[in-house]
Formats: sequence, structure tokens, C-alpha cells
Amino acid sequence: MNDFFHFQGFTPWVFLVDMGFIFALMLVGKLIRVKVKLVQKLFIPPSLIAGLLGLALGPHGLGWIPFSGNLSSYAAVLIALVFATLPFSAQKASVKEVVTRVGPMWVYAQLGMLLQWGIMGLLGIYLFKTIWPDLNSAFGAMLPTGFYGGHGTAAAIGSAFENLEGGLKWDDAMTLGMTTATVGVIMAIIFGLFIIKWGARHKQTKFIADFKDLPPELRTGLLPEGKRDSLGQATTSSISIEHMTFHFAIVFVVAFLGYLLSVAVKNWCSGLPAPYSGLELPVFSCAFVAGLLLKKLFDVTKVSDYVSRETVQREGSFFTDLLVTCGVASIKLGVVVQYWLPLLVLVLVGVTVVFAITFYFGRRLSPSYWFERSIFSWGWWTGTMAMGIALERIVDPQMKSKTMDDYALAYLPIAPVEIILITLVPIAFTAGWGGLLMWICLAASALLILLAVSMKWWRRKGNAG
Repeated sequence: MNDFFHFQGFTPWVFLVDMGFIFALMLVGKLIRVKVKLVQKLFIPPSLIAGLLGLALGPHGLGWIPFSGNLSSYAAVLIALVFATLPFSAQKASVKEVVTRVGPMWVYAQLGMLLQWGIMGLLGIYLFKTIWPDLNSAFGAMLPTGFYGGHGTAAAIGSAFENLEGGLKWDDAMTLGMTTATVGVIMAIIFGLFIIKWGARHKQTKFIADFKDLPPELRTGLLPEGKRDSLGQATTSSISIEHMTFHFAIVFVVAFLGYLLSVAVKNWCSGLPAPYSGLELPVFSCAFVAGLLLKKLFDVTKVSDYVSRETVQREGSFFTDLLVTCGVASIKLGVVVQYWLPLLVLVLVGVTVVFAITFYFGRRLSPSYWFERSIFSWGWWTGTMAMGIALERIVDPQMKSKTMDDYALAYLPIAPVEIILITLVPIAFTAGWGGLLMWICLAASALLILLAVSMKWWRRKGNAG
């Protein structure tokens, strides 16, 4: 097949061939999800199945699929597009509503992020690098990159390290982040199901449901008539410009502006002394900033009245599916083999740390339904938001705990902190102050705990409900 698809250099046809194989694998992944019961029970998303198939059959595996070698570059572009959708797809809520209704949930979710980054980042600096001196000082940060951040963050941070110049460049970051993200998704479900069984046995669950009792659409992912969601109302007439064209245009323009901003910052930094001369702001974070500014302009000029939040959300999900498939398929197995022992230890330590954070703080920062909220967090903080929702639907099929509603509001003030942290991690570790950033995460965590205690959000084990 490599002889059949023989191109000189990168051309639009190379891109077409890559995407043809990627989307074919996604269709195969979807078919496997629909037909294979074990895959349904593990809630493995078709995009991840497609990525694993691409990894096994692509150049880094059996070599049957002739990918061009640009998959990791596609992932870097796709994460910029994902972040470009965020300012236009976020829910609106006042600060007062967030504080009064979901204060404990906000502290809990913020702690889950800061502690995972801080603890694992410092372990990488002070423990892993002591045992394996040749490791990059940011090796420990690859755990939260993949676990809390997922494949999107792995693409963002990996591309940031890859784009650095000279000795600052770390080509293995993308593969390591994608590997921990893939392992995290598997851990989310396998351990999650064991935790749910333990919770049901010890009467910690309130609305437990067995897998066989879940509706078919949650198991197969196929929505029957009557349960199909709207993609958003059309806000433009196709006689002038198609609704989807209009919304894709907004997202691509935002990502393009983010790229221009990143290039401008890189050119400015090139005049600074080393090691700062090789630094640059990641395109994804610049795209997010550009999106915020454009969203503000749209609000003032009333253009926002014609931007469908649901449509932009779907576009973000589309880019995310592509990102997962391209990212996993681009994993370099040789790098994984090279790092196998420290990577194995990193994952084992990481799972232990995330488990302790999730269920210790979940029990003390949940006014009610602590198990339902904690199991959702476990799925989110090791895998993806989708994994969290899947586990949540098992223990709370009718969503009576309002976990998703509260998290949607609680995440609003968390998102900017997450984006700033993802942006700073490659810069900080490259400049030599990665340890300082990780200590700041732990200090901020301590302040959040003090805030929870002072606001009477902190609960003893017996009062968690």
C-alpha cells in the first residue's frame, strides 16, 4: 500500500489520504463500539479505538497504513481549533451564582487540578530525576498532562515542547503525553467500574444502576428517534452563507489569529538573551485569547445573536474526536519502549495520587451525593469529561444528584486557570523554574482548603452524606 500511495513531499493529496484513513478508522471504531459488548461496557470512545488501530496499523506499528508522518502536526493544529471554540461555547453565569450555589464544587474541582499538577510535577523533579538523571525535569508533569488534561492537553504541551529551538526542544513530550492520556482513559473506566461496585456494596451510592439497565444509546452511542439532540438552530440563510460555513469560518479565523499572535511573540522573544530567545506562546493559548477578544467584539456589535453556542460546541467535539485519533495514532512506540520503566512507575504513582485526591477531598467537599460527584471526578481527572459522564450515568442514571449542572458552573472560573497553567508549564520547565510553578500550585491548593474551611464548605467524613 505504501507503493500505491507514493507522494513526493507534503501536498493537499497527502492530507486527503491521511484524513481518508483517519475517518475510515473512526467508522471502524464506531462499528466496534456498536457491536462489541466488552467495548460498550468499558465505554471506550470510537475516536480512541480509531487511534489505537492507527497506531497498530500505521508506520509505528505494522506499517500497513501509509500515514504521512504529519499526524502529530495535525494534532497541534486541532488543539488550536478546539481552544478557538471555547469562548463561543461556554455557558453564561454570574460570579454570584457560582459562589453561592457551587462554591464547594469549585474548590473541589480546582484542587483536583492544582494538586495533580503540583504533586506529580514535583515528584518528577525531586524523585524521578534523582532515580533516572537523564529524564527531562518535566517528566513528572506528563502524568497530569495526560490524566487531567487528556489528549488535547497532551497535544498542546507536546507541540509547545517540540516547537522550542536548540537544546530546549523535547521531541518525546508529545508521545509521553499521548501515552499517559491513553492509559488514563483506560484507567478511568476499569478502575471506575471497580470503585462503583465497591460503593454499591458498602451502600455509598444513592441511585445505582447496573450496566444492563442503561439505555441502549449510552451503550452503543446510537441515538434513536425521539432522543436525538439538536445541533443548534440555523442563524444564517443558506442563500447567503451556510450556517455551518459561518461558524467554521469564525473558529478558523480565531485559530489563525492565534497563530499570528504566537508568531509575533516568538519573533519578539528572538531578540532576548538565552534561554528566553527560543520561547514562544503556544498557538492554542493565543487562539483562546483571540477568541475572548473577538467574542467581546461580537457581544458589543450584536453579532453574538447569530452565533449558535450549540453549533460551536459540536464543532469543538468534532475537532476533539479528530485530535484523539491523530494523537494516539502518532504515538512513537520506540519512545514508549525507551521510557517504559519510569513511565510505568509514573502511571502507578499517578493513579495512587489521583485516587487519594479524588475520594479524600470529594468526601469532604460535597454537601451531598459525595460518591456520585467523586466518581464523575475520577473519570474526568484520569480520562476525559466523557469518561466522567459515562461513570456518572451508571451511578445516577436520571442525573438526580445535579452533578453535571454544578460542574458546568464550577468549571467557569477553573477554565482560565487551566489554560494559563497549560501555557506556562513548557515555558516554566524550559526556563528552569518549573519547580517554582509546581510549588505555587501546592500553595494555591492550601489557600483553597483554608477558604473551604472558613466558608464552612469543609465537612467531616461522617457528614458528607
